Amino acid sequence: MEIINLGEADGLPPVDWDAVVEKLEAGSAPAPESLNSRTTWLCTVNEDGSPHVTAVGALWLDGTFWFQTGSGTRKGRNVGRDPRCAVATSILDADVVVHGDAMRVTDPPTVARLAKAWADQGWPAEPDQSGSGITAPFNAPAQGPPPWNVYRIEPRSATVVSATEPGGLTRFRF
Repeated sequence: MEIINLGEADGLPPVDWDAVVEKLEAGSAPAPESLNSRTTWLCTVNEDGSPHVTAVGALWLDGTFWFQTGSGTRKGRNVGRDPRCAVATSILDADVVVHGDAMRVTDPPTVARLAKAWADQGWPAEPDQSGSGITAPFNAPAQGPPPWNVYRIEPRSATVVSATEPGGLTRFRF
């Protein structure tokens, strides 16, 4: 991993990636009692090259973000055509943006493990009959009907802004 301290000119230390991962794995929220404290944003590339940003119920698991969507959604069409994307979220004391490529996952054991992870967080997802997608009694209306595709974001880089003293702004390349 390459660490680039973007705050060095201002005398800021580099952010500790291991501490960021620990908070992501713990589901850390910037202010747990506030509304939308865990909104995670996905940015994909539209056909004309413009960005498309939407809130997603992404999971951090195994050192990466995972999301699900219907094949007919804009984000589903976008990553099917161009896998480049970014995920942005806030954790306790920091903001995190991960850039990478979204790859559809159809391996039944992996899909089942992700469905269970979503279910453990309160969304009753389960594998569909084929095992290559997920279904649930409800989802955001814009996702279209189930089954929904599962995607893993293969991280290329991350940028972290620390919100506590002494602060920090660091880019990590994987």
